[in-house]
Amino acid sequence: MASQAMKITLERIALFQFTPAHCAQARAMLGWSVQELSRESRVSAEAIQRFEARQEVLDVTRLALAYRFESEGLVFFPGFAPGRGMNVRGSTPNPVGRADFAMVE
Repeated sequence: MASQAMKITLERIALFQFTPAHCAQARAMLGWSVQELSRESRVSAEAIQRFEARQEVLDVTRLALAYRFESEGLVFFPGFAPGRGMNVRGSTPNPVGRADFAMVE
C-alpha cells in the first residue's frame, strides 16, 4: 500500500514540475527534434506538439515524456530551465515498461 501511495505521489510531483516549456528546452539540450523525442519516448509527434503548444494531453503522456528526459539525467523544477542531475536517473528509466504505457497518445 505504501509503495502505491509513493508511486502516486511521485507521479503527481512529476506532473506538477514538468511543463511544456521544459519539454522544448529539454529537447534542445539533448539536440532532439520532435520526431526524435517521439521515437525515444514512443509518444506521438502530434501529442508532443500539442503539449509544447500548451494544449491538453493525457497525464500518462506527460509522464512518459518527463520520465524519458529523466532517464537522460535531466531534472525539472517549476520556474527553472531543465538541469542535469548529479548522477541522477529518473524513477522510470524505461517508460515503455510502465503498466499504463498503453494509454500514451
